[in-house]
Amino acid sequence: MSQQIFIIGLGQFGMSLARTLSEKGAEVLAVDTQKSLVEEASLFVTEALVMDATDETELARLEPGKRDAVVCAIGDDSKEASIICTALLRQMGAPLIIARANDKMHQRILSLVGAHQIINPEQEFGKRFANRLLYRHVIADRSLGDDLLLTEICVQPSMVGKNLIDLALPKRFGVMVVAIRRGESKRMLQPSATEPLHKNDNLIIVSNEAAIPKLINGFKE
Repeated sequence: MSQQIFIIGLGQFGMSLARTLSEKGAEVLAVDTQKSLVEEASLFVTEALVMDATDETELARLEPGKRDAVVCAIGDDSKEASIICTALLRQMGAPLIIARANDKMHQRILSLVGAHQIINPEQEFGKRFANRLLYRHVIADRSLGDDLLLTEICVQPSMVGKNLIDLALPKRFGVMVVAIRRGESKRMLQPSATEPLHKNDNLIIVSNEAAIPKLINGFKE
């Protein structure tokens, strides 16, 4: 059964999230106060409605307690609305409330009124982009929480022909290889400790953020 996700606020972040979740098979209910944004979202989400999510009666009609998750993605221009909405969602028994914060004070208040998870998309993107800018061999990364990252990096020239036992990445850098994306076809493979790495391989690794520059610099020629 598809997950049912309720998204409140269709700014750039909310719209992108709604589209991506829909493409991945989720049943998305999206609401916003602006009719033009709702009409745009209606082209790909399960249901889209023009609504003020700070209206307790209107919000209750959408039964947020029966959704798998609710994302309060209300933008920078209305912190008060995001706080009220988050508090109402907690009151109505939403099982997972993910709220968008704009700054540390906003984050603290959202936590106090009941958000289960708090995100700052701009801040998180800035951190990820900084890594890609500084370390050009980083292809993608994703936070796993508590300073743990899932990162995809290109195999460095000095790694080619060596296997994971030779490289001793956990011992040297605190890095665990969880998959290998192989060659031109980019097939995803379970890592073998004894098979030599190829020139066009990518490593999918789990580590803390500090391990990435150590790993990249450790194999510079």
